[in-house]
Amino acid sequence: MSEMIALHGLTKRFGPLVAVDHITMSVPKGQVLGFLGPNGAGKSTTMKMVTGFMPPTEGTAVVCGHDVVTDPIEVKRRIGYLPEGAPTYGDMTAAAFLDFIAQIRGFDGAEKRRRVNAVVETVELGEVLGQSIETLSKGFKRRVGLAQAILHDPEVLILDEPTDGLDPNQKHQVRTLIHDMAANKAIIISTHILEEVEAVCSRAVIIANGRLLADGTAEELQARMPYHNAVAIKVSAGTAAQVRAEIDKLSRVGGVETLEDGDGSVRLRVLPKNNQRIAADVAELIKAKGFAIEELFIERGKLDDVFREITTGAKAEGGPHA
Repeated sequence: MSEMIALHGLTKRFGPLVAVDHITMSVPKGQVLGFLGPNGAGKSTTMKMVTGFMPPTEGTAVVCGHDVVTDPIEVKRRIGYLPEGAPTYGDMTAAAFLDFIAQIRGFDGAEKRRRVNAVVETVELGEVLGQSIETLSKGFKRRVGLAQAILHDPEVLILDEPTDGLDPNQKHQVRTLIHDMAANKAIIISTHILEEVEAVCSRAVIIANGRLLADGTAEELQARMPYHNAVAIKVSAGTAAQVRAEIDKLSRVGGVETLEDGDGSVRLRVLPKNNQRIAADVAELIKAKGFAIEELFIERGKLDDVFREITTGAKAEGGPHA
């Protein structure tokens, strides 16, 4: 996969406030990157610098081989950008706005009509084309914003909260669209919806106080939690002590916790050493010993737990950040 976005030491200061603090990362073609962080972490500021709408204080951002500072027009030609809030011209109809976007992207005649018709169908805007954008619901405004971002079939997509304001069916539609486009593009999605990362992103980064704190696949980030790959089992109260004692002898088990004790049953959590996969070991022992269990499942760890642990720790460090 070729590198489509490359950030090196990207920094933005507003007086004494550091909004983005020396971020270095790259996004290759074919990758959907989830860009995560709490409010004020620097996500939108980073996106504005990558798209050339805000100059960096230090560092560089290169898109498809073009520097955003020295070659901003070429960068903008290659990027589709859905900003936060999807600002548009509210007094224009959806149809007029998309026609206008097609023109400024350099399309005319039959090709312009083809491009507009294609995105209208893709994001299902047909029923509101004649309405002024200011009268549309938040969801439809977001879809108009998404339509203008993909109209010119860009090599790079920068999407700030792309499913904000959409109902569950519309969210599924947008996620499917992103998945279908991903093979031929580099896509960055800023989102607060962690399930969205698991649904469409092949990689995620977490920033807080403008600093990049974590980078990996969803599973790699989940593995940072102590309960990743733990096995939860529910057994009768009468056999719980024996089950616990036998499981605790397994070489790859780091300990057994009691989660819940009541109603004649006990729920245990079996902790692995070094996040190893222990489900097969536990299941084999249970079968060999003839223990009766009511349920068994593997805990993968939750992204929201990872997010909270990483960003809360960063917040505690403090410092002059936006």
